[in-house]
Amino acid sequence: MNNTLKQRNVRRLVIILVSVAVAMFGFGYALVPMYNTFCKVLGINGKTGGQVNYNAATVPDKHRWVTVQFLSTRNSELPWAFYPVTKTIKIHPGALTKISYFARNDTDHQMTVQAIPSISPGVAAKYFKKTECFCFRQQTFAAHQGLDMLVIFYIDKHLPKEVNTITLSYTMFDVGQYLKKKT
Repeated sequence: MNNTLKQRNVRRLVIILVSVAVAMFGFGYALVPMYNTFCKVLGINGKTGGQVNYNAATVPDKHRWVTVQFLSTRNSELPWAFYPVTKTIKIHPGALTKISYFARNDTDHQMTVQAIPSISPGVAAKYFKKTECFCFRQQTFAAHQGLDMLVIFYIDKHLPKEVNTITLSYTMFDVGQYLKKKT
């Protein structure tokens, strides 16, 4: 009888542990979509939307200035030059603005990269509208090729009045290794 009780307890413990492991896997699998939904609903994390169209009839708000700072980083394993050509500008909300980032492949072989944008403060992300951006698609560079890459954007005039400075940051990643895995 003592042996039977031990077997039941062991079986119950195994079922509990397997259930916990399955629940942890399910939570981990659902974490990214949940995170993206929370960020979208709460307007946090500075994720920018995709490409938008600009209405040429938009009249800039000439009574207000917003400072926009541009930053860049690259994955530590990416031996490239990558930086904004312009570090800071002042613009009127609603005004269509064009800036560029410079990227150069400093390797002896072709590479494909992708830039991931981030906006801070996070509340400004939904007001920062890009009509054209190198971040919308992957970029393939030949060995030692350099290129100025455009970002055309405007800031929605409904940006909260307390936001006077916005930082647009891009992080450049090598996506070539992921492309090879797909094929």
